[in-house]
Amino acid sequence: MNLPVWVWLVTVGGFLSMFAIDFYLISRNPRQPSFRECVWWVSFYVLLAVIFGLGMVFVAGPTHGGEFFAGWITEYSLSVDNLFVFLIIMSRFSVPHRYRQKVLMTGIVLALGMRGAFIAVGAEAITRFDWLFYIFGAFLAYTAYKLITEKEEEADFSENLALRTVKRLVPSTDAYHGAAMTTRIDGRRLVTPMLIVMVAIGTSDLLFALDSIPAIFGLTKEPYIVFTANVFALMGLRQLFFLVGGLLERLVYLNKGLAVVLAFIGVKLVMEALHHDGVSWAPEVPIVASLGVIIGTLALTTVASLLKSRRDRRKDVEVERDQVSVDT
Repeated sequence: MNLPVWVWLVTVGGFLSMFAIDFYLISRNPRQPSFRECVWWVSFYVLLAVIFGLGMVFVAGPTHGGEFFAGWITEYSLSVDNLFVFLIIMSRFSVPHRYRQKVLMTGIVLALGMRGAFIAVGAEAITRFDWLFYIFGAFLAYTAYKLITEKEEEADFSENLALRTVKRLVPSTDAYHGAAMTTRIDGRRLVTPMLIVMVAIGTSDLLFALDSIPAIFGLTKEPYIVFTANVFALMGLRQLFFLVGGLLERLVYLNKGLAVVLAFIGVKLVMEALHHDGVSWAPEVPIVASLGVIIGTLALTTVASLLKSRRDRRKDVEVERDQVSVDT
């Protein structure tokens, strides 16, 4: 895709406008959104991504359109998995419910800026160094192995270097002062826990990009598709946080499904790199096959998770019923 500069400018301008409107609505009325409001916004952003993907199919062809959908679905699924960590961060820092929207939105905007730089560097690197695909493929396979072998109790939030540095070097208060990120006490300018939480959200999402950016480069080499798929995956993440907070606990097999997807993309990267280097037996995996594997795996994972959660709830009810019978 050889796109003129004005296409990039219009695309970035459109995304910035959407985020500006979203941020204005949060600042005007800080509160925890209702379930109905979250459903409406998440549906709107998903529909927007689908329309954009269909437009890409029409303008750039089915191959690039398929690459966008495969990349967007993969990034969106990884973003849903990241919500587990966001929930832990919010609880750990005791963020007031009415300000959680602002924290999430600011963290997402920071992450988008950092991801944009990451994508630009990655796109330039893979055009110069083909061997990076082997590194990406091996890294994704290793990440998949970690997800498969990770035990449930191991999922936790640990402070990264950026967050520890901010907490150590910047004077801060112990209490929140509304939604303010700084406050003045006894003539001293101090940061509030609000800023610390935003740094935690933003830097954590950047660390998540270490998995997601190589994954989407395994599906497409087009920087425009990588960028737009990432942005659409993060749009609506704020509302999704409140919408699926309870559902996340029921997606018990989500990590396993994501592991299969990442492993598949890792193998695909290595196979295509070998094919490019002249290895005759190494196939090129068509984007239609990639899209089928991604959608099929995630659908199967979701159904299996919900069925297991239903069985577990029934067992809990039966145990409680038996316990009541013993007590009486």
